[in-house]
Amino acid sequence: MLSKDKIKRINELSKKNKAGTITEEEAIERKKLHKEYIQSMRDSIGAQIEGIKVVDPEGEDLTPNKVKEIQKERGLHNRNNK
Repeated sequence: MLSKDKIKRINELSKKNKAGTITEEEAIERKKLHKEYIQSMRDSIGAQIEGIKVVDPEGEDLTPNKVKEIQKERGLHNRNNK
C-alpha cells in the first residue's frame, strides 16, 4: 500500500493536470507515482485472491485449481483446509 503522503501527492498532481497547470517535471512524477499506485493495488488484490477459499452451501470446496496451485506453492493451501 502506498503511503498517505504519496497518495496526497498523486491527488495534488492530478488536480494540477486537470487545471492545465502541471509542469513537465510534475507530469513525469505523476506518471511514476501512478504506476507505483497501480502496482501496489495489483499486489494487494492478488494477495487477497490468493488467500481465498470458495465453498458452496454444502461445504464443498469450489476454489479454482489455479488458485489452489498458487496457495500450495506459497504454503497457504493447508491453512485454508482447516
